Amino acid sequence: MRLNDVRPQKGSKKRRRRVGRGISAGQGASAGLGMRGQKSRSGSGTRPGFEGGQQPLYRRIPKLKGFPLINRKKYTTINVEKLASLPADTEVTLTSLKEAGILTGDRGPLKILGNGELNIALKVKAAAFTGAARTKIEAAGGSCEVLE
Repeated sequence: MRLNDVRPQKGSKKRRRRVGRGISAGQGASAGLGMRGQKSRSGSGTRPGFEGGQQPLYRRIPKLKGFPLINRKKYTTINVEKLASLPADTEVTLTSLKEAGILTGDRGPLKILGNGELNIALKVKAAAFTGAARTKIEAAGGSCEVLE
């Protein structure tokens, strides 16, 4: 047995220190709160968020309707109406759209949006589809495949 192994017995309770009960008690007079000042007085100190008169943080920050997403996914978007110019049974991917000249830039994975009409069946492979786009492609007899 060593000194660092010594523990109080299970279930035992230590008496709480009674401060401010005379000099012989060890914490007499000021009760360990120091001499004078706001923190030595009875009652609570300052309210939460108080910064000593400085404009507090919750009043300094702008009151916005939410915060921007830090790692927001950026997609190359295209509407269904742009795909209507392609021939039937074409496999639509980001690279095939760039080769066809429908898309010019690459701002990330392809996402199909549902604006416009589609009358031809296409095999579309994209990272994401809106609900309207998926229904319009499948209603025209095409298929939607989500790429990882």
